[in-house]
Amino acid sequence: MENIRCRFCNNELHHVFCDLGMSPLANSYIKKAQSNSMERFFPLCVYVCDQCFLVQLPQHENPAEIFSDYAYFSSFSDAWVKHAKDYVDMMMKRFGYGPKSQVMEIASNDGYLLQHFRDHGVPILGIEPAANVAKVAEEKGIPSLVKFFGVATARELATAGRQADLLLGNNVLAHVPDINDFVAGMKLALKPGGVITMEFPHLLRLMAENQFDTIYHEHYSYLSFVAVERVFAHHGLTLFDVDEIWTHGGSLRIYGRHSDDNSKPVSDKVTELRARERGQGFETVEHYLNFNEQVNKVKRDLLRFLIDAKEQGRKVVGYGAPAKGNTLLNYCGVRTDFIEYTVDRSPYKQDHYLPGVRIPIHPPEMIEQTRPDYVLILPWNLRDEIVKQMSGIRQWGGKFVVPIPRLQIIE
Repeated sequence: MENIRCRFCNNELHHVFCDLGMSPLANSYIKKAQSNSMERFFPLCVYVCDQCFLVQLPQHENPAEIFSDYAYFSSFSDAWVKHAKDYVDMMMKRFGYGPKSQVMEIASNDGYLLQHFRDHGVPILGIEPAANVAKVAEEKGIPSLVKFFGVATARELATAGRQADLLLGNNVLAHVPDINDFVAGMKLALKPGGVITMEFPHLLRLMAENQFDTIYHEHYSYLSFVAVERVFAHHGLTLFDVDEIWTHGGSLRIYGRHSDDNSKPVSDKVTELRARERGQGFETVEHYLNFNEQVNKVKRDLLRFLIDAKEQGRKVVGYGAPAKGNTLLNYCGVRTDFIEYTVDRSPYKQDHYLPGVRIPIHPPEMIEQTRPDYVLILPWNLRDEIVKQMSGIRQWGGKFVVPIPRLQIIE
């Protein structure tokens, strides 16, 4: 077997954090015309480095195959758009950006966030590798550069006189196979007194709440604070503040600066979170090695519920077609024998099939037409938004089911 090495420190990897078997690419939705075609499956086995403690999935596919034509559009979640607006309002108040500032977003998607900076009159630039998504942003008036971000792109921008007062990225740091190239690029793209913010799912919460379904092939890294702080420091960037936020079941928003920029002192929150993670064992290999059994229990509980529901003649359908749902269903082996269909608000996913399990995706109206007994919420991080949107299922006695962190039935 080929040796697998850490993408940050190049140490050889020996310790398995979580093994979810073989799985297709989580965002490779199947068109009807492809429904009889073969799919490619890749190992979904995550390792932890015993030197730098970066939890990581080896690269099995070229990022261009995953991200160049992308099915995820941020604007279809009301909660996510509100989160973006709240972030912009907070950053405007805290750092006072204005018409002479430059805000750049890496993985800017369909302009869901930069539109709010534009409304404040702040110059903006999105950097987005998926041409189909960037086109939607451009149609909204969000200037977008269709490129993958790294040292080469950052150097091009800097040479053209474009560096950022604020360089931000939401749910992109975990998506890059070459984390050193990416963080080194941020160093180049940042003005001397600039600020970086990055948001990503917090490994501490992933482990505490069994969020293994956020493991899929486009997520190359699963980040603790101590690991990400080590990566940034290696590239001359200091994390001076951190927020623990609700998104994706519990995320971190880190604030970075050039290490020689002493105008932004390191906050107590940084010191406290670093100490908390170390106290829980995030810098010991043993801490990571029992997670797989938690994953197995979630699988057993979900299958037990689905088997009992079917034997009682109950109809079960899904809500949402998120990447995390595809990991869950493929790992558990759940197909149309258990879940007849799922629904999604995004027209880019409707009339497709989920990868691997081939469950059809319909518009949300399908639920009212078929009146299922149970609706399994696959994007469980948006459960409150979905329960509110779909409250009408209670008219016929329908119930919601949430699989993570533990199986829960909501009356």
